[in-house]
Amino acid sequence: MDSNLKCPVCGCEHVYPDGALWMCPECAHEWNPAETAAESGEASAEIRDANGNVLADGDSVTVIKDLKIKGSSMVVKGGTKVKNIRLSDGGDGHDIACKIPGIGAMNLKSEFVRKA
Repeated sequence: MDSNLKCPVCGCEHVYPDGALWMCPECAHEWNPAETAAESGEASAEIRDANGNVLADGDSVTVIKDLKIKGSSMVVKGGTKVKNIRLSDGGDGHDIACKIPGIGAMNLKSEFVRKA
């Protein structure tokens, strides 16, 4: 079984094969992973910033609004410049891994940054 396969509708990780299709026990969605991958193509591989610019590894970005850090009283201020980002799938929509000066390593959502 493919351990990275998730339901495209609800994101459930507990999917199972049923013949040629895969089933989701939570939402009862059936799909063929080969067809889903062909339909999505390269469009899903692009990560775009708040202005619609395509981001790449090593780019510099600027945070566009104050972001509270979960579990801390610290805040990433709007206008903070972050250098040398890495694109990743951090989960929960966080697709940028970076080090923020004065705060440390963290993940950001691309919708809250713009390319510098």
